[in-house]
Order: sequence, then structure tokens, then C-alpha cells
Amino acid sequence: MNGGDEVAEAPASPPQPLEWKFSQVFGERSAGEEVQEVDIISAIEFDRSGDHLATGDRGGRVVLFERTDTKDHGGSRRDLERMGYPISRHPEFRYKTEFQSHEPEFDYLKSLEIEEKINKIRWCQTANGALFLLSTNDKTIKYWKVQEKKVKNISEMNVDPSKAVGNGGVASSSNSSIGKQYLANGGDKSHNLPSNDLSISPGGFPSLRLPVVTSNETSLMARCRRVYAHAHDYHINSISNNSDGETFISADDLRINLWNLEISNQSFNICDVKPANMEDLTEVITSAEFHPSHCNMLAYSSSKGSIRLIDMRQSALCDSHAKLFEEPEAPGSRSFFTEIIASISDIKFSRDGRHILSRDYMTLKLWDINMDSGPVATFQVHEYLRPKLCDLYENDSIFDKFECCSSGDGLRVATGSYSNLFRVFGCAPGSTEASTLEASKNPMRRQVQTPSRPSRSLSSITRVVRREGPGVDANGNSFDFTTKLLHLAWHPTENSIACAAANSLYMYYA
Repeated sequence: MNGGDEVAEAPASPPQPLEWKFSQVFGERSAGEEVQEVDIISAIEFDRSGDHLATGDRGGRVVLFERTDTKDHGGSRRDLERMGYPISRHPEFRYKTEFQSHEPEFDYLKSLEIEEKINKIRWCQTANGALFLLSTNDKTIKYWKVQEKKVKNISEMNVDPSKAVGNGGVASSSNSSIGKQYLANGGDKSHNLPSNDLSISPGGFPSLRLPVVTSNETSLMARCRRVYAHAHDYHINSISNNSDGETFISADDLRINLWNLEISNQSFNICDVKPANMEDLTEVITSAEFHPSHCNMLAYSSSKGSIRLIDMRQSALCDSHAKLFEEPEAPGSRSFFTEIIASISDIKFSRDGRHILSRDYMTLKLWDINMDSGPVATFQVHEYLRPKLCDLYENDSIFDKFECCSSGDGLRVATGSYSNLFRVFGCAPGSTEASTLEASKNPMRRQVQTPSRPSRSLSSITRVVRREGPGVDANGNSFDFTTKLLHLAWHPTENSIACAAANSLYMYYA
């Protein structure tokens, strides 16, 4: 009997590689134009709906953009296509507003300058048409409310000039002497005041002036609702909202604090990796994020390349982890740079919370939270730089912190590299997608045609790359350590990526 064969389905073929196209650029600079340090973008974040995008820069400013191509009809792009609405070529955003989030400060106790650079931005739940977001620099987190306010103007005075008597005055009556005693410095009767025995006509005072206030236009106002300060001795590297909508975490090198959005004067220290003797310190916290749906779970990464999953139901102080994710070191591969390049610079949960994406200096790794024996996939981001690690160490580039992101459907992941390049990898079973794109108006011109399905062994790739000339990538293009693409974000529901190249915000769609 053949019934079993009919039920079994053929394995789904991996999705086709995406063809990325340029969508928009904000803050494009002309050739040879010098970039001001304060204008360099240092954070990018889409909100949960994907209708708003926020960027922060080194000058402490937060700039908001809003989506315009679905605003006329409402609803998501997919819903509009299903209903037959004509859709524009690509998702389009426009500048909405900007505000100064942080100012440079000075810590007099430690004689330390606190720069205004925005390290992270996180969107909070919207309410009553207002947008809420958290922004942080090295020391202070702020909770912002951005709302449209009606601008009130006095448009007219309801006065009929033909009936008015003087400047709102009324003709004097027989009892004008009463009014006169209130005049300063013995003023004369020419300045008449209303008296007590006035006879008012049935139509009222024809000369009474009442201003008419109208609200013809609206203005976006950003107001700081809360300031969460003085809770971190070291620089804040992460903030993350909880799915409960009420709390968030902030992490520095040694501690993770839990805050309530409504309470700014106290936080709870839920994780502390500081040893009794600082000489015993071997690793620091590099990134932390809440699980997207389980409000009791969060993950944090370390400078040793490990990720710890914490369950806050286990204890108030979560120094002991529920799960530890780390990849065992390959025998014989240790070098001076091993620990430096193993440091994880960013972690992100997938939208469904099943996987964790981590970025270290050379690779992008995908972890299944139910499998702690090793990553389910490893993607080589810029393996051609391995012979250059000594140079990268000399110019401090080896300490650059690249961010990573994953698509809403969980089928692809992305991260940045040097020469304003970023990589997009397919992580579905059987996928060999590995695109190299440039943050420019022609993103595909630097496309590298190399098979880059993740492999655990790097030796064969390394051997090929070492034949290349100095300063040349695997495709024969020269690379530039000074132009790096550190920050990027994937739209939560569509294949659209926003990335920062210095002071320019580029957007792409597929």
C-alpha cells in the first residue's frame, strides 16, 4: 500500500535570492564634501509597524521619518496589494521631525566628559496618536513623546468698527466722578471709565472686543517625559523594551538594570558580572536584548563570544544563566587575535523569538535557542580580511562594533562591513543566497559572485584569499577601513533595509 508516500511532502525549495534596488537617500553628500563628526549616524531603528524610522547621530540629535506610500489608504503594503490598490514602486519615507535628545555633559566627580552621541534608540508602544521612544547616550536614558500639537493663533477681533467707541471705552455717565478717583496721577475726564449705572442696550456692548482663536495648522512637538540617570558606572551599550510594554533594560559593560517606564528614580540590578577584584575580570557584557514575546526572558552577549539566556523567574539576581550558547574553539586555530575577533558586538532575537542572531568581528551566527551545542549557521562576512588582522589591530578597526538584523519572515539576515558594504545572507534550509551590496545609488555594483553558504571550516577560503593583493577583497575591489557600515535595520514586515553610511541614510527594497 502506497498511502505513506502520498502524505509525505517534498522539501520546500529555498526562496530565490533577492534583487536589491535603491529606494531613497537622506543627507547625501556631494563628492569631496567633508563630513562633520556630529552628523555621523550612530543608531537606526524601525518601529514595530514599520511606518516610522528613527535615527540618532553623534551630535545627540534624533531624526524621525514617516512612511508615505501607505498613508493615503492605511493598512500594510501586503493588505493594499490584496485589495487591489495601486502601489508605488517602493516603500517611501519622508522627513517628519527632529529634536535634540542629549547634550554634552561633564562628570565632575570622575573628571570625565560625557559625549552626546546617541548609542541606541528603541520605539515604545504608541498611545493616542503620539509616538514614544527611548534614546540613550553613554550614561543617560531619556523617554520621549512626539505628538502633533495644534498651533493656536488669534485670527480676528469681533468688533464692528462703525459701532465702536474709542479704544473699547463707553460714553461717560453722570457718575463719572466715581471713575475718576481710580485714575492715576489725577488724570482728567477725557479718559472715561464705565460707571455703575450704565444703561446697556439690548444688543449688548457693540464695542466689546473678544479675540477669536483658531487652530489652522499643527506642529510636531517632542517632549522629554522621563530621564533615567545615575544608574550606570560604565558606558551603556544596549537598551531593550520588554514585551509587557511597561519595563525595559539597560546594559553597560558589567551590569544590566531593569527599569519601569513610569519610574525614573530607581532601577533593579538583575545581572552583575563585576568580580570582587577587578584584576579577575575576564569578560564584559557587549549587548543585551529582551525576548520579543516572553517578558521573563532576555539574552546578553559577552566579549568572549558567548551568549547567555536569562529567565527572570529563576531568581531576582540573574547571575546564573538558564542557557549558555558558545562555539567551541577549533583546535590549533588560536592566535593573538582569537579573543578580540570572538567578541560579539550585537545580538538580535528573530521576530518569532526562536533564533538569536549574533555578530562578531568576522562572522554572523544564527543560534537556535533550543540548541546550545553550537550555531545552526555561520556566515563569513569579510573573510578576505583575515590576513589583514594585524593592520586592523594597529589602526583600531578590529574593535569596530558592527550591528546585525534579520528579516521579519526570518528567511534572511544582514550586517555591515567596510567600504560602505553590507551583506545579506539567506538562512532558510538549502539557501545559498549571499549578496554584497554597497551603500550607494547602485547597490549591486559591488556584487561578489562567490558561494558563501556558511561553512564551519575557513581554511579553504583563507587559502584562496591570501593570493589576493593587499587592500583587495575577494572580488578584486579595494577596501577602505575608514568607510564602514556599522548600523542598519530591516523593516519588520517587508524586504526593505535602512543603513547608515557616515551622515547619509540609504534605503533599499527588494
